[in-house]
Amino acid sequence: MFELKDKVAIITGARQGMGKSHALVLAKAGAKVVVSDISKEDCKVVVGEIKKEGGQALAVKCDVSKKEEVDEMVKKTIEKFGKIDILVNNAGICQFKPFLELTEEDWDRTLDINLKGYFLCTQAVAKEMAKQKAGVIINIASVAMGQQGIGFPNIVHYCASKGGIAAMTEASAVELAPYNIRVNTIAPGMIETPMIDPVRKDPKTMEAMLARLPMRRVGKPEEVSNLVLFLVSGESSYMTGSTVVIDGGWLAG
Repeated sequence: MFELKDKVAIITGARQGMGKSHALVLAKAGAKVVVSDISKEDCKVVVGEIKKEGGQALAVKCDVSKKEEVDEMVKKTIEKFGKIDILVNNAGICQFKPFLELTEEDWDRTLDINLKGYFLCTQAVAKEMAKQKAGVIINIASVAMGQQGIGFPNIVHYCASKGGIAAMTEASAVELAPYNIRVNTIAPGMIETPMIDPVRKDPKTMEAMLARLPMRRVGKPEEVSNLVLFLVSGESSYMTGSTVVIDGGWLAG
């Protein structure tokens, strides 16, 4: 099960946190992995870890908000590995700031990376996948995506971007299904990554967050990566257009 031998996967935002974990887990399952992020040097470190375990990987510098860099990432992947079977749109930022203090620049930067970046990567990769009539795309959203009856203060722009990802997943899944390309969303809750550092630095906020969680703990990156592995494997072959929540019971609580 979950065999990815000879599959080629691109992971964005893969130099640290969940993205790095996704890269390591997919490589362990046999995939050839393109480790992409804004720092090529950091990506090379992850590539080194993959190669040390006998895997194949390539480091590519890419700012997902810039079309020319996304196109170059796809080009380098094809040149190195000849195809693209899997895309994990993981790159993202989260800025904590009260709504009334948000600037247009704050809004644009978050939406450019978190939402436009997903569109640019999905479109560029899907064009290659369509040629081979096969592919899987995973979009990493968040429980802060809206429509759940729970609001998250101080990250309005982040929430808007994640809600857009869920909607884009459903629409693109319908359009890409005739090409045998599956598109699904994963919506994590609070996961142990650098993104939650502002929360961890405030003991009272952290305590309140854990009290709200039925499982009373923060999730581990590899727990999300295991879900990614399932969704990109043949074991999930009848799933597309879905949003899968992995949050320790946050929404249920």
